[in-house]
Amino acid sequence: MFVVPTVDLSPYLDGDPGGRPRTAVALDAACRALGFMQVVGHGIRNRAVTALTEAVDAFFALPDDDKRALVVTDGTNRGYSPPRSESLSRSLGVEQGTRMNDFFEAFNVGTAADGPSSGGDGNVWPDLPGFREGVETWVGEARRVARALTTAMGDALGDRDVFRRLATDPVEVLRMNHYALEEQDLPVDADLTGMGEHTDYGIVTVLWADAVAGLQVLDGGEWHDVVPDDGALLVNLGDLTARVTGDHWRSTLHRVRPPVEDGRVRRRRSAAFFHDGDPDAVVETLPLPGAVPYAATTVRDHLAAKLAGSRDGKLNLDAGREESRVRAVR
Repeated sequence: MFVVPTVDLSPYLDGDPGGRPRTAVALDAACRALGFMQVVGHGIRNRAVTALTEAVDAFFALPDDDKRALVVTDGTNRGYSPPRSESLSRSLGVEQGTRMNDFFEAFNVGTAADGPSSGGDGNVWPDLPGFREGVETWVGEARRVARALTTAMGDALGDRDVFRRLATDPVEVLRMNHYALEEQDLPVDADLTGMGEHTDYGIVTVLWADAVAGLQVLDGGEWHDVVPDDGALLVNLGDLTARVTGDHWRSTLHRVRPPVEDGRVRRRRSAAFFHDGDPDAVVETLPLPGAVPYAATTVRDHLAAKLAGSRDGKLNLDAGREESRVRAVR
């Protein structure tokens, strides 16, 4: 029976160190089993969730022309991504198997660590009351959770600072996603793909998601539906963690296939906070038992190859392990 592990993060957030060993053990078990978990005890208040969802709803309700005015063309991972402008499976070196790119739309904000060469964070903001405040509040909360998680992950590996050393001034991006498409917009007989098979690129992802079907995780050669429990966050490991641990902990293969109801894709929202490491940090594999070393790389080079696949259609040729896992179930 497929079960998403649940980890209580509160000992790393409420100042009670007595419970930390128990959390680290539970986290290690979840990372070894699936690399995907539900996190409770995160301490995020309902008003922060409400502010985020109101911001997401307000943005994606804008007219298409207003959203498209926020497309960023300087190569930074910012701004609006229209439907069918990306193909996540190409970030794994796998060509899209459907007749169209992924149909989700998204809006990204991030830190200056991967901002434009001219300086600053490169963020663009819609003219919506309360939008920026709600989004920035959520970024602060998600960052707090991500830092606690990486501390706990370090404890589980026996080196508390292993991920902190990679992330003193990290690339961090919040991507707000929206899935909703009318049937008449689909090519005849299209295989509907909200977001193609992929792994996340960085250290860890903190995800808020609707309690709506669509997210699927690969485990045991099969795709399994995941819907978060009330009040829980979803967390998954990214490629940089797999590289650090030599696949002792693997990055989580996942995709999104929202259901079609009455000729329409059921509306679904999510917000993924990617904690990705310092651009110039060198990522090398720890000497863990059973680790299969990866070639050393920098965070910058790794992210560039992944983004070139998903956004520019250039197949990532350095994702052999993840690519083989996808091909095995296609």
